[in-house]
Amino acid sequence: MLSSQHRELVKATVPVLREHGVALTSHFYRRMFSHNPELKHVFNQAKQEAGQQQQALALAVLGYAEHIDDPSVLAPVVMRIAHKHVGLGIRAEHYPIVGHHLLSSISEVLGEAASDELLEAWRLAYGQLADLLIAAEQQLYTDGALSRGGWSGVRSFTVTRKVAESSEITSFYLSPSDKGAVPGFRPGQYITLKRFVPELGLLQPRQYSLSDAPGQDYLRISVKREPGNGSTPAGRISNLLHDTVHEGDQLELAPPGGDFFLHEERSTPVVLISGGVGVTPMIAMLNHLVLTRSPRRVAFVHGCRNGAVHAMKRHVNQLAAECDNVSKVVFYEEVGAEDRLGEDYDQQGRVDLGAVREQVLLPDADYYLCGPLAFMLAQRDWLLAAGVDGGRIHYEVFGSHTIAG
Repeated sequence: MLSSQHRELVKATVPVLREHGVALTSHFYRRMFSHNPELKHVFNQAKQEAGQQQQALALAVLGYAEHIDDPSVLAPVVMRIAHKHVGLGIRAEHYPIVGHHLLSSISEVLGEAASDELLEAWRLAYGQLADLLIAAEQQLYTDGALSRGGWSGVRSFTVTRKVAESSEITSFYLSPSDKGAVPGFRPGQYITLKRFVPELGLLQPRQYSLSDAPGQDYLRISVKREPGNGSTPAGRISNLLHDTVHEGDQLELAPPGGDFFLHEERSTPVVLISGGVGVTPMIAMLNHLVLTRSPRRVAFVHGCRNGAVHAMKRHVNQLAAECDNVSKVVFYEEVGAEDRLGEDYDQQGRVDLGAVREQVLLPDADYYLCGPLAFMLAQRDWLLAAGVDGGRIHYEVFGSHTIAG
């Protein structure tokens, strides 16, 4: 058990974690992969190269140290991490390995400042956090395995259709290779796909939002090709899927998961706000609301660069035309000669909720955001300034980023 003295020692490291947290977690990952290279198959190495996992872990450790007196405050964060871990296949037996390298890293990075008392405090604190995560993850593993069409670990799915949705985004329709039941999920959740990357010689995980409603005889993901640029490497998994995976091929999937999903128990309006490939979970939510004949008012707001990259345009236009309770607003940053106002797009420029205020500020609405981090921060800040209760703003963040505040 953590004593008050142990908690005070952990809290005393908060200033150090604020200043040197990323250096500590970077050292930790290098150390762990050096001593336990088998874990490279578990963690996405592209996110390692980009520094996303190091930053995410540093923020998680800092948050835990700051709330060590009452870890229950972190329950939503714990569940988000647990969902990610279950997708990656992290099990209880991995925690002692991680704990060993984390404590060793604290000792090696802090040097003489890492007293025996401090290391003991962090050993106990880590054990407490590990217990919370292991319990949450075990429940998710159990629920996933016992649900209809569920499983634990990975399951083989066959690509039954491959459909280009835009110049960048392609959809993959996936059916169980064992001919068993398709799992249920909540609209907005993701699956974890695992694919061998020849240039790394590693099996690598990647998480993709499910882009169609549950209850179909398939799962669908819609993947953006990430070409990379001078500062960002090309997406290895996305390019492999686009270039080397064809109809009839098999993919290995972990069960659906994630804590971002449509609150189906409510009857209030729904506002779906997306940028770029962030449209994918919004399509799942929109399709589910339409297929279940929900009477809820739905406002669909989407922004993308131009018509060439605008995915699922025809589908959304059709639903907005056929369903009296569905409206849509599309923003194009660039308008081409063939793009038609009112049909292809509705507003020019980046998504500006102020320009469509009357269409998006609906009484007691729930707002769902998905897209790049800067995009979601901008939409969240506008909604809060407009008087929307923070508890009605829900978001899905790509990669290992987080939204603070």
